[in-house]
Amino acid sequence: MSERATWIVVDLGFGDCGKGTTVDFLARDILAHAEGGLQPIHVVRANGGAQAGHNVVDGDGRHHCFAQFGAASFLASVRTHHGPHFVLEPLALLEEAARLARLGVHDALGRWTIDGRALVTTPYERALVRLRERARAHAGVPVHGTVGVGVGETVRSSLEAPAAVLHAADLWRPAALPRKLRVIRERARAIAAGLGLDASDPLSAVELALLEDEEMIERFVEALAPLMHRPALVDGGYFEAIARGPDPILFEGAQGVLLDEWRGFHPHTTWSTCTAARPLEMLDGTGREAVRLGVVRSYLTRHGEGPFPSECRALDARTPEPHNGDTGWQGGFRRGWLDGVLLRYALDCAPMDALAVTHLDRVDASWRAVDRYEGLLRNRLPLGGPEDLDHQSALTAHLNEVGVGTVSVGSEAALLRFVEDASGLPVSLRSHGARAADKRWRGARSGVAVARRQVAAGG
Repeated sequence: MSERATWIVVDLGFGDCGKGTTVDFLARDILAHAEGGLQPIHVVRANGGAQAGHNVVDGDGRHHCFAQFGAASFLASVRTHHGPHFVLEPLALLEEAARLARLGVHDALGRWTIDGRALVTTPYERALVRLRERARAHAGVPVHGTVGVGVGETVRSSLEAPAAVLHAADLWRPAALPRKLRVIRERARAIAAGLGLDASDPLSAVELALLEDEEMIERFVEALAPLMHRPALVDGGYFEAIARGPDPILFEGAQGVLLDEWRGFHPHTTWSTCTAARPLEMLDGTGREAVRLGVVRSYLTRHGEGPFPSECRALDARTPEPHNGDTGWQGGFRRGWLDGVLLRYALDCAPMDALAVTHLDRVDASWRAVDRYEGLLRNRLPLGGPEDLDHQSALTAHLNEVGVGTVSVGSEAALLRFVEDASGLPVSLRSHGARAADKRWRGARSGVAVARRQVAAGG
């Protein structure tokens, strides 16, 4: 294998498995074993957008919830690159840069680049996705679940009305920007008018007022000024040059495979491909070999609506979540036992080379895991066609009704055996906490050794 370390970090659950802290550990491991001097490490966001919440606790106790900057950005050698399928929220990026500066990371924007093809979320998409959820609630139909940032609405607009959406390159064309924003605003207003909203609903009223605000465009453009003066805009050749060079690359996935736009349980999904597909597209033809590392929790979690066969409310009190809560548009934070059936399904959708298991510090003698479903689905979910939402909707209906069978995994060793038996893959990394120091390679001294082993095995 080439010494050009390349990792693709993918969440095999419903999100919140620990992708950010895993990326932070990988970056530190690369630096600890670097040969020939310090090289830049490129953390690439190839999917998702500002709805990500990747919590990292630095060795000195600093905590940051990374949304758009690479989760290893506490390290001075780390650079963030947003690929063509990332969805940028520029005002949130500026706010995040300010929060990082207060933590001592003063040059996050100076270490950031973005592909000009990437989509851009405006306040209008954010308002519209919230209004759609309020309209569903008003009509008495199940809500889909949303973080409320507008990422999915931006993707939806790009498919339904390509002329009514911003791309990153548009941010560096200030003369034409207000015109495009007016097009986006008028489309959003027209859609909102047809949603049948409850005019007395205070949450809807806030978003409707934003759509009618005549000064919003001017304020939005003015707020973008700190970005427009930075040479962050690049084309596809920028990443290709990096991939052909010697620098390490870490792809930091967003959301989880069980929320994938085509493989998740419709309609409670994200508008993003959460498998390794986007990183592999970016690497295609560059000669790089990547190790796909799937991240699994010792227990399963999800935010908001959607099927959750292994949900166990007794875990709420036993598994405190200092960085996850029940507030906001995404809904309550739910917990359940690790689900071997869903783990196998995630791997059928997104083949991996090795696994990382996080939150092992929570495991006690009474810990359990789901090893089978009762009834129709049994031990493996059927994989549908590549874009078969009818199949995914049928899976959702089945998962809402299925019973589960559990087994005892009352020690770390027992849980890791369960994961390896259920997945057929090695657990190469184990994590007992939020910091890099809480993580250890299993059976290897470094990520380089793990990567060589997986490539030698045909990964």
